[in-house]
Amino acid sequence: MTVPTVERFDVGKHPAGREPVFILSPPCTFSWLVAAMLGQHPDAYALPELHLLRTETVREWLRLCRTESFEMDHGLVRAVAELCFGGQTEQTALEARGWLQRRANVTTGLVLEQLAERVAPRVILERSPSYVYSQAILQRVREMFPNAGFVHLTGHPRTYGETVMTSLAQRGIGTDPSSDWLAHLASFPVDESGASGDVPDPQRAWLVLNRNIADFLAAVPDDQQRRIKGEDVLEGDRGCLASFAEWLGLRTDGSAVEAMRHPEGSPYLRPGPANASLGSDVFMFGGADYPTKWRVPQTLDGAVSWRSDGAELMPAVKELAAELGYR
Repeated sequence: MTVPTVERFDVGKHPAGREPVFILSPPCTFSWLVAAMLGQHPDAYALPELHLLRTETVREWLRLCRTESFEMDHGLVRAVAELCFGGQTEQTALEARGWLQRRANVTTGLVLEQLAERVAPRVILERSPSYVYSQAILQRVREMFPNAGFVHLTGHPRTYGETVMTSLAQRGIGTDPSSDWLAHLASFPVDESGASGDVPDPQRAWLVLNRNIADFLAAVPDDQQRRIKGEDVLEGDRGCLASFAEWLGLRTDGSAVEAMRHPEGSPYLRPGPANASLGSDVFMFGGADYPTKWRVPQTLDGAVSWRSDGAELMPAVKELAAELGYR
């Protein structure tokens, strides 16, 4: 499927280099692989999950890392080790943590800008699913980078729900750090009262988080935003990949598009050193491989597989999914 061409995004407004592009998606929307693919364009560079702009300053970010249930700092440590110290080893991870400590008083936006300068003139792609939980965080991203590009990466709600529930079953509640947020995705509140349903149902998370993204993007100029179906990227659809590159004003020749079909070239599509091994979705450990079910055509009609009561997708989920181009 070819994504329609829209007005081109000007990536070159920032004096330090090209404007960053933020990929916005809920967790479990194969963003790790999509980002790795898009970042293999010769004029782009995809980072792991930084979660950096969740706070205003690096000091606040370091403090938050110590309280989270997952190793939130691993992605940024790996990126700093790779870009500032020449590779990802236990020693360079230690040096990267020192690099961050020395910048404790600066804004997180400045740190991202410094990483962008390391890869300039390539455009930097940043994806941190934790951003889409909060409008305040999304607004911080835009305030720090008002000319940035934003990509709403979507996935079919049925595939999303199956991915969350399968992953949760494989890991088990409380058995590793990933299980906490997976369990949370399966028990999002039904409504504004904050109460969750009696039966785990991840379609609620799909609805709330994609609505957050859509609401945020409603105030972003059209030329600074793009919507992409993750399924189209995973198929390696050359039209979709070329259209994305065109939107960024990057070359769309055959070799550039073909490079985007080979995410295995990413330095972050494998575990890092022992002291910074993560930095991506729990699914990344399969490398460039991904479950074939992600490519299976899905429908919005019929009972969902993760419930035994015959329940279907909620009307609100179907409505938003249809708006996002799913049937």
